[in-house]
Amino acid sequence: MEPLLAYVVGGLYAAAVYMMLRRSIVKLVIGLLLLSNAANLLIFTVSGLTRGAPPLIGEGGAIPEVMADPLPQALILTAIVISFGVLAFAVVLINRAYQVVGEEDLDEMKGTDT
Repeated sequence: MEPLLAYVVGGLYAAAVYMMLRRSIVKLVIGLLLLSNAANLLIFTVSGLTRGAPPLIGEGGAIPEVMADPLPQALILTAIVISFGVLAFAVVLINRAYQVVGEEDLDEMKGTDT
């Protein structure tokens, strides 16, 4: 399962870099979204996949033989919330920039600095 997820993470990183290199600011934000999802999936994959094992300790403090690590899951949940906030801010910023400049092409926006 890990090799498949490694290919998926690589594909997401490649798609994110491709989208961020486009001239459209909307595609830039989509690339940032893909990049954050790829990073989350990478953390999840590197931490080790344990199928069918919850991150719980049984009654009486008995630690089971197979247990999922809860720390990467907590980090990824926090990263998802933060990336959603950044994405919402970026969408509002893009909307305002489009209202002011009237263009969504990054090269055209750069020409309005003077």
